[in-house]
Amino acid sequence: MPSFPQPGSVTICEINRDLVTADALSDVRANDTYGKLLGIVFSPVPFHSVEDPTEPPATSNAPVSRPKGFEMITRSLKHIFQSNDIDLLPEVALQGVSWHQHKHILAFISGSNQVTVCDYEDSGKEPCILTSESQRDVKVLEWRPNGGKSLSVACKGGICIWSASYPGNAASVRSGSTSFLGALSRGSGTRWTLVDFFRSPHDEQISALSWSPGGRYLASASYESSSFTIWDVAQGIGTPIRRGIGGTSVIKWSPIGDYFFSGKFDGTFYLWETNTWTSEPWSSASGFVTGATWDPDGRMVLLAFSRSSTLGSIHFATKPPSLDAHLLPVDLPEIISLAGSQGIEKIAWDGSGERLAVSYKGGDDIYKGLIAIYDTRRNPLISTSLIGFIRGPGNNPKPIMFSFHDKFKEGPSLSVCWSSGFCCTYPLIFRS
Repeated sequence: MPSFPQPGSVTICEINRDLVTADALSDVRANDTYGKLLGIVFSPVPFHSVEDPTEPPATSNAPVSRPKGFEMITRSLKHIFQSNDIDLLPEVALQGVSWHQHKHILAFISGSNQVTVCDYEDSGKEPCILTSESQRDVKVLEWRPNGGKSLSVACKGGICIWSASYPGNAASVRSGSTSFLGALSRGSGTRWTLVDFFRSPHDEQISALSWSPGGRYLASASYESSSFTIWDVAQGIGTPIRRGIGGTSVIKWSPIGDYFFSGKFDGTFYLWETNTWTSEPWSSASGFVTGATWDPDGRMVLLAFSRSSTLGSIHFATKPPSLDAHLLPVDLPEIISLAGSQGIEKIAWDGSGERLAVSYKGGDDIYKGLIAIYDTRRNPLISTSLIGFIRGPGNNPKPIMFSFHDKFKEGPSLSVCWSSGFCCTYPLIFRS
């Protein structure tokens, strides 16, 4: 039977297909269930607010209630997901929370103009708040692969690139880039410097980012534009690439780097091979692509659609640079039969391809606002098995954004930003 968290409880972690719950979030309980095994406890991080920088963090050893400033937090979150072009943007799985590729460092959008960075390896230090005059209306963020501690943040008018600075070893600003006024890193941990700003054409709102696996190139796109841009980060030069019409909903580089996926709000999507940047167009009768995530080998991509309770998986028939591929359904029957939902909202697939997280629209009173966790297999087609559901803290929590951390050999961890004002991390432990 799938694990189900009773109303009033909170999820702590997974232990071998059992999702452990408790009456309240507690570092002591977390340490007893997974901390001793992993050697780390992921305390929940309350959202800070630009308007109230003195707001103290909530203690994680007490039952979680609405933190002071809760209304300000929810206002900020609503502002993050408003779209002045299209009412469809909130349906897209915006990458608002991101784990560093090699370290236990979490970054997430914590307000309309700010990002919070929490370094769990820097014990006892407060999270850092990143703000800048250049960083307006933040939509997406993503760590740079193989780039040290470097974070890209998509905002109105361009992309902010932040890097960690240390005493005697300040992060270097790219030669030829303008000086950045008002860049601020607040908190007791590592200091951060805004080292670059890639300005978007026509001051567009950047709403999608994806790094190439080696970290040399950064792709960006906007719901306001039919083209996406490939940035050579060292040079600060962007090359626009255009196909079709209408704004872009999703872009995603494959883990190997030889393929690239782009989806549009008109229901079309494109598979690209990145050697010559040629593409193959597809179209969907199930609405537009709201989320896309590759398998570890970069040979299939899992898709969520705006008007469907079924996922799609694209399988490449031959090796790159071939674009010959097949689109197959991946059914999640429990989303309808158990949760009574009105369709899939957001998805995340961990780097090993063994755990899939799914949020959904609607649902009855008991199942509303939960995240479904699936065991997934690829042999060779994708099959799923429901493990259970994750329930967040606070009053009527709803998952706003979530992302996997693949650092532990025992299994991935899922980090979720909840509408109740907490970013929580759930280790999913299933390997000995």
